[in-house]
Amino acid sequence: MADIVFLIVSCLTFIIGKLSPSTSISLPRELLTLYICNKLRLDNNAIELAPRDYGKLVQETPLGVLYPSLVDDIATQLKFSYDSPNPFSIAARGRSHSIRGQAMAHNGVVVQMTSLKHCSYDSGIRVFRYPSSLLGFYADVGGGELWIDVLLATLEHGRAPVSWTDYLHLTVGGTLSNAGISGQAFVYGPQIRKGELFTCSKHINLESFYAVLGGRGQFGIITRARVALGKAPNRVKWVKMLYHDFSSFTRDQEHLISINGGLDYLEGFVVANQNPPNNLRLSFFSPSDQLKINSLVDKHGVIYCLEVITYYDDLTIDAVEKVHHFFLVLL
Repeated sequence: MADIVFLIVSCLTFIIGKLSPSTSISLPRELLTLYICNKLRLDNNAIELAPRDYGKLVQETPLGVLYPSLVDDIATQLKFSYDSPNPFSIAARGRSHSIRGQAMAHNGVVVQMTSLKHCSYDSGIRVFRYPSSLLGFYADVGGGELWIDVLLATLEHGRAPVSWTDYLHLTVGGTLSNAGISGQAFVYGPQIRKGELFTCSKHINLESFYAVLGGRGQFGIITRARVALGKAPNRVKWVKMLYHDFSSFTRDQEHLISINGGLDYLEGFVVANQNPPNNLRLSFFSPSDQLKINSLVDKHGVIYCLEVITYYDDLTIDAVEKVHHFFLVLL
């Protein structure tokens, strides 16, 4: 998201570069003398949950899992590894929706970010108004918070994030580390040091700010973020259009994106014959239409879908119908 500002980042920079092959398969004993040792679990019950992610392509087993209650716990863990003669890998884990093992730490420590939700200061969702009324509202959010909770908290103020991901049961820090591409990205953009704790934004520590945006957790651990908010829509006009020709699909998508001030959400996706019959992407359609779609998939092997959304309210209900009609006749 172009207008998200990161407030606090605990960086991993250079730790990976210092790693060297080692025959040791244990963490340094000195780690157990730190105050965070009672938050570091080395038992099988904790470790067995950490080697897997959503992609199921990579499996790496850590030696421990840190359950932080403060951001300082994470900074302490990172700094210890960086300063150690035998540094070990550290990875942040939210809801483990990475697909190539980014949330894993082979023979290292996985930081369970959702654990921060249970502490008082370093977590939570707080909504503020910028001093200048022209800038609107923002939410100050812990990196381990889920987007669904951000939405529910901001709706109490009549606001909602201007850009987010389709699936809302993911952590804020996790999606920001992976850029956070969504159907609003064409309007607002994607959501996107030695174990020290510091703040970065587009105006402060610029290089680190853009490194952690989309850095997949390899440059730093996002512990808090400032999320831009807009007025929560009262209603939406939701249209899905199916294509069997890829060129027509991409041409129409690019054309719709090029229209300024039109749509609020636009996303394209693929429906292949390997998709499960209860695909949530197709749940929008009636059972009879789903049968027709399955027939098209069987015929072409793969089809494409554009998902188009426009926000409106009771005062603009007639206008939104005209807007959608105008867009569709141009395709």
